[in-house]
Amino acid sequence: MAKLYFYYSSMNAGKSTTLLQSSFNYRERGMETMLWTAAIDDRYGQGRIVSRIGLEAQAHLFDGGTDLFAAIATQHGRTPLSCVLVDEAQFLNAVQVWQLAAVCDRLSIPVLCYGIRTDFQGELFEGSASLLGLADTLTEIKTICDCGRKAIMNLRVDAQGRPIREGEQTEIGGNDRYVALCRRHFVERRSA
Repeated sequence: MAKLYFYYSSMNAGKSTTLLQSSFNYRERGMETMLWTAAIDDRYGQGRIVSRIGLEAQAHLFDGGTDLFAAIATQHGRTPLSCVLVDEAQFLNAVQVWQLAAVCDRLSIPVLCYGIRTDFQGELFEGSASLLGLADTLTEIKTICDCGRKAIMNLRVDAQGRPIREGEQTEIGGNDRYVALCRRHFVERRSA
């Protein structure tokens, strides 16, 4: 039976690297994969999954209106898929997470989702909340805070590295905008 997986972490833990390696492993064995990423994240160009260590691949784009089940079923009808991999899964909506569950349950294709759990204020993203509730398997990808503890929070910073405490939940960025911290240092930096 195919499963829905959610690999989550704070920023800069290697989620995209792990996704690209997983896809490579399938393809190396002659199996087809379908990669997805959020249309909102255009840091590296539209439809690209790029890791900080230089791996990259083309991907299909999703936004809030994308019917993932229909798109995946259509592709699966043309070329049988062995796995679907979704980067930036925090940007999925609840309906899309149910669609991915249906891909597993009705099409028997495993779906591997990769994303961050919480935003810069410690609040769950809709996609992450739905995946935490529906995924068959939850796996934390770990990274570390400057102090050496496990980082579980994402601090949004300005160009001078000062904490940003308010704003829209979604603001695309990488090391220039976010710092992965343990909860203690997240609270201390936001309170300073």
